[in-house]
Amino acid sequence: MDFTLTSDQSALLGALDRLVAPFEAKPIDFHGFALVGSDLERELTEGEYFDIAQIPEMGALTAAMAVERLAWLPYTADIALSMLVRPHLPGDWPRPLAVVENGRPGRFVATARTLILIDGDDISLAQVTPDDVEPVDSLFAYPMGRLKRQPKATKLSAEDAAAVRKWIRVALANEATGLIQAAIASAVEHLSVRKQFGRPLGAFQALRHRMAECAVLSGGVRWLALQAAATADDGDAALAALHAQDSATRIVYDLHQMLGAMGMTLEHPLHLWTYRLKALMSELGGRGGQSVAVAEHCFT
Repeated sequence: MDFTLTSDQSALLGALDRLVAPFEAKPIDFHGFALVGSDLERELTEGEYFDIAQIPEMGALTAAMAVERLAWLPYTADIALSMLVRPHLPGDWPRPLAVVENGRPGRFVATARTLILIDGDDISLAQVTPDDVEPVDSLFAYPMGRLKRQPKATKLSAEDAAAVRKWIRVALANEATGLIQAAIASAVEHLSVRKQFGRPLGAFQALRHRMAECAVLSGGVRWLALQAAATADDGDAALAALHAQDSATRIVYDLHQMLGAMGMTLEHPLHLWTYRLKALMSELGGRGGQSVAVAEHCFT
């Protein structure tokens, strides 16, 4: 599949690069888990970047590349769901969006205006107010929240529910792509400057081999995620989400191992990406749920 960008796509992604430049670094005085990008979200809203997928010259593929780029940032906001899932919701639903899966706490639930409620095979949509939700403490590097009371919800048809589930998988895979790439880049920087026995850690062959394996897995996640966005195929989406969750499990473990004790602190920014990946690993039933979907859509 050809992912060569058109001039319009290149111009838009270039403008996005310039917009996010002030958000590239973690603030020195921040030592928490979730670095919330309220200013980033405002800039994206004012620039109408959340509507990329609905522009005929851009489409879902360009939106997927934007999601990947924004996931590189240490700051987090409801980006993937708004850019890739919201255009496929039946009707006009306000953002921010969040997913509540089988009643569990979810990312951005406490600040969402629209909730995607997943209960087994059923999916419903609900507009909520601040009185309906509340934040919860979490080690995940997302602002987490939960429902305080059940809102009035609109149940989707089986066809619409399947489409929403598919695009949640596409969003998950493309967000994971950016998170994995950023986490690897952060670890590589550490291994390049941290020395042991008078040599940079990155000079040791064992670490170089493990990092190469992480890079190979990262590349596979990226191409499958972009293909799923481009084809909008159920099987491609399930396979992309499965590979993203499976690879993230292995990569997160390896990166924290390679950073040693520094990887267990809040001083190093690695957790701002890996702890977000940990949240994504369990969504839509985790690897088991995606494996079932792959079997259903790719081998039947």
